[in-house]
This record gives sequence, C-alpha cells and structure tokens, in this order.
Amino acid sequence: MTTLKMFVNGQAMSGGSLNHALRDARLLGPARTAPAYRFYSVRDEFPGLHPVTEGGAAIRGEVYEVGYEVLREKLLPEEPAELELGVITLEDGSGSFSMRMRAQALTAPGVTDITKHGGWHAYLSTR
Repeated sequence: MTTLKMFVNGQAMSGGSLNHALRDARLLGPARTAPAYRFYSVRDEFPGLHPVTEGGAAIRGEVYEVGYEVLREKLLPEEPAELELGVITLEDGSGSFSMRMRAQALTAPGVTDITKHGGWHAYLSTR
C-alpha cells in the first residue's frame, strides 16, 4: 500500500470529531509546522492554515501515515469547502500533505486569526 504523511491540526486530531476518518491510518506523533503559517478559526467549527512569507508561526498538530484510499474515501470527503489539500513544511524541514485555507476563504464572515494560540486545542481552551 502506498502511503503519505498527513499533518492534521483540527477536528481530525486525536479525540476530534473527524478522527474516525483516520482510524485506518497510523499516528506518527505530534508535530509542528515550520513558522511560516497563519492559523484561522472558521466560525469556531474548524481551523485552517495559510502560508505567509512574513509573520508566520509554528502550529501544533499531529502527523499520520495515510494510505491513498483513506485520504480519498474517508478524510477528504469530511473536509469543509473552505479548505483544500496542499503541501506544507514541518518544523524539521520535511514536507507533509495537509489541509490549507483557500485564499478566498480568508475574508469570509466568521474567519478569525488565531495564530497567537499556536494550535486548535489551545484556542478552544479559551472559548
């Protein structure tokens, strides 16, 4: 089976409402992005990463080893329209697939910059 690395930073993380989609994937462990992203809450329902050239931060999440079938049939169908699949850089310099905010979604109502919290769980703990 062909696999890829998938960084998740919201509801697909352990204990989240979408983690069931990764039941057939292998958790590689906690990870952080390179400090090259802004992090947003969309209506306090889910987060999204967006790459920036300045003012970015490292965002906490988890990395999974995911088969193409799991990605195609279980995880991607659960993702909201504001996100798209892309490649990000992790803190160790390696690449990983991840869901990222679509540029046009950044200005939508209900989108809040939560970068200062460094992760979804930290942000939710302030709500």
